[in-house]
Amino acid sequence: MSFQQGLSGLNGASKQLETIGNNIANANTVGFKSAVTQFSDVYANSLSGTSGLGTAGIGTRVSQIAQQFSQGNITASNSSLDMAINGGGFFRLNKNGAISYARNGQFQIDKDGYLVSSDAGRLTGFLASNTGVLQTGTPTDLRISTADLAPQQTVEIEAQLNLDSRATAPAAAFNATDATTYNNSTSVTVFDSLGNSHVVQLYFRKTAANTWAVHASSTSGTIAAAPVMTLTFNSAGVLQAPLTGTFSMALTNGATTPINGATGITLDFNNTTQFGSAFGVNALTQDGFASGRLSGFNIGSDGTITGRYTNGKTSTLGQVVLANFSNPNGLQPLGNNQWAESAASGVALVGAPNTGRLGLIQSSATEDSNVDLTAELVNMITAQRVFQANAQTIKTQDQVLQTLVNLR
Repeated sequence: MSFQQGLSGLNGASKQLETIGNNIANANTVGFKSAVTQFSDVYANSLSGTSGLGTAGIGTRVSQIAQQFSQGNITASNSSLDMAINGGGFFRLNKNGAISYARNGQFQIDKDGYLVSSDAGRLTGFLASNTGVLQTGTPTDLRISTADLAPQQTVEIEAQLNLDSRATAPAAAFNATDATTYNNSTSVTVFDSLGNSHVVQLYFRKTAANTWAVHASSTSGTIAAAPVMTLTFNSAGVLQAPLTGTFSMALTNGATTPINGATGITLDFNNTTQFGSAFGVNALTQDGFASGRLSGFNIGSDGTITGRYTNGKTSTLGQVVLANFSNPNGLQPLGNNQWAESAASGVALVGAPNTGRLGLIQSSATEDSNVDLTAELVNMITAQRVFQANAQTIKTQDQVLQTLVNLR
């Protein structure tokens, strides 16, 4: 008599119950992936080779405990640092040089500014240069830079105006302090190389039919009294070349040195018109800005981390990368919802989110465990019945053996 079949069944059912119990225990673990116990039958070879008679087999064995990397539900969170992967891929973590992979996107910022997991593994990706250009290549530890955003000097002012074709040319010479010597005016704030702001007043003076002189002044510095450019329109009110002009601001003391480099500012009047309607400013923009401090940041679906600054500007700080594998089931479990690359999984395929087989990132969200609690409870009942049935086969074998022993 052989008790091998029943014993192997008991061991297999016990292992299945352990797997189910672990799944249930992690039903609320963020990023957890459930596992399934897979079995295979066991046969013994006869000494004389393959027999023509059927073989009963000697039981079962656990062939694999396979993790199921199916997508879990995505739940919104209150933390801007939380991330969920919608699709394939894993977050790439670096802990003292050891690389691991995870689906748990609950991150924090440590004292050094690095994005880290709960066990201090640093999230990796591509950092950005001071000008916001991503430095792609080998992923490195992502660090949120809190440095001030450098100011940008104004180099161009774009103006879209309508000058009233019915206006008459002033008789007196231009004088910025005398409103009767020009027809219209408007102002714009520009910035020097240190981010200091300066208000520039633009004056429009009709000098002849379809011809306007543009003057400029500023209380911050000296601008030449001569017109900075002349606007000429055709009979249809369309501006003719040139469409742009330049001016420079000198220090208030009259020196020729520009204010912190605020020189050569281009005035672009493209799309400015001269129609028979009142003067109006349709658009007036400039490309400079003051320095700014980091006030917050957000993470896009492609993993790009964009910083928001107090001056109203934004700048790219970095990009989260994801990794995928030819055989995710071959990954080696490490605990803490992390896995390590192995020979069975293949090498990590690293790239930006939403490219290739990699999913996209949802910020301020986490991926729930993919455990189906109802299915696990049903599986537990089934495994329990299998355990009881195998115990019954051992009991039956024992009764048959006892009968044989008692034969006389």
